[in-house]
Amino acid sequence: MYNVLGVDLTEIHGIGPTLALKLIAECGTDMSRWPTSKHFTSWLCLAPANKISGGKVLSSRTRKSSNRVSALLRLAVPVLGKTDSALGAFYRRLAARSGKSVAVTATARKIATIFYNTLRYGVKYIDPGAGYYNEKYKARALEGLRRRADAFGFTLQEKPVAVMA
Repeated sequence: MYNVLGVDLTEIHGIGPTLALKLIAECGTDMSRWPTSKHFTSWLCLAPANKISGGKVLSSRTRKSSNRVSALLRLAVPVLGKTDSALGAFYRRLAARSGKSVAVTATARKIATIFYNTLRYGVKYIDPGAGYYNEKYKARALEGLRRRADAFGFTLQEKPVAVMA
């Protein structure tokens, strides 16, 4: 498949050779039909359909879909949750916070975006790993806590680590 596409889709965690063939069969190799990855994920019904009135978001749900590509991506996600990859860590964190169905949809959307960028632009997917993802998340959370503490006039201090002799 690498000879035909010029990229290796199986490097994306969650996409094996069989799934890659099915995705190519459904979507084709010409991704220029969709101007951006957002258009692609919207076509897959993996993007939220925001209902807005007067600047207020009334509802934000993903549309129901009979799209086979989105069904295939959703089926690949729970297996991905058991891996030690950045996508697996994303799925586990979101599943703990928002529930498995929301996490499946969000992770399927993320895989679809990576799939689109790989085919359209030839971007090679390099997984940084779950450790990198968790460290990045921790740093982002700490920065948010620091901003909130500053807003209330407090400062955060790191707790000294006790060294056992």
